[in-house]
Amino acid sequence: MERTGENKIELVDSVLRGEETDRPPLSLWYHFGVQHGEGVRLARLALDSFHHYDFDFLKVMNDYFYPMPEGIDAVSTGENLRRITRFDVERSPWREQFRALAVIASELKGKAYFLDTVFDPWHTLKRALAGEHIGPLMEGEPDAVRDALDVITENLIAYCLRSLDIGSAGIFLSVAASREFTTREQFLRFVKPFARRVLEAVSGRGRMNVVHIHGDDLYFDDCLDFPVAVFNWWDRGPAGPSLAFVKERIAGCVMGGIDHKIVTRRTAPFLENHVREGKKLGGKDRFFLANGCSIDASVNPRMIRAIVEAACTKK
Repeated sequence: MERTGENKIELVDSVLRGEETDRPPLSLWYHFGVQHGEGVRLARLALDSFHHYDFDFLKVMNDYFYPMPEGIDAVSTGENLRRITRFDVERSPWREQFRALAVIASELKGKAYFLDTVFDPWHTLKRALAGEHIGPLMEGEPDAVRDALDVITENLIAYCLRSLDIGSAGIFLSVAASREFTTREQFLRFVKPFARRVLEAVSGRGRMNVVHIHGDDLYFDDCLDFPVAVFNWWDRGPAGPSLAFVKERIAGCVMGGIDHKIVTRRTAPFLENHVREGKKLGGKDRFFLANGCSIDASVNPRMIRAIVEAACTKK
């Protein structure tokens, strides 16, 4: 049942303006696992979760994959990389995401903001096309990799602009920015420039663009110049950095405070205390309360309700 007397849009806008609020806006997310189906089904699941838990904004998951070039089943060579070309995003598998966004936009218009999830160009190349071949390709075919990333970037920009036209309040760009994915040299050469191009293309188009700095051992200092309103990362992980540390270094907002790795493994009283601690860590301004990364889909609804109750207490 949704809370009465609270305007979700006004709460989010206040935080984006840097004003102090009685409590931070809250959202949580996990993958529904319905990427084999139609976008309308995804929309109904996302909206059902949003209304059931009474979140303040909705992060729409995006599990429709970037299409493989025709005629191959893996991008494993330089020749394969050169087969990555521009395409009409509305005739791609992403058309189902657009259908989901249209349903969500219609239902939430004037009531709440929603964000659309996108993976940075390098991460897109790895997770959808190259997989285990990404390392050898960066070593053996660096120019072809960069050329392919140029094309993927343009396709992702086209996707993002269409998403914003449909009604997304911002793009939630997940950037693979950690030592478990690349060396720092590789990150600066193959990841950051292309992620930044996507963010620059949507800057000024989405009022709540978010960059998710993804991974465990982050190149965080190299990401501080991303042009976004909000930074999200695993702030409560062993490597941090903390919410306060990042707030001191950016003009925008931070998003975090909840350790996504413990939500399915702790009791409700533990999580309630964890959320109260997270709220203190985030402070009274420029702070959105959320998970540092996706929660396991096996989460007990009772645990999310406990988080919501603790998060929405105005103290």
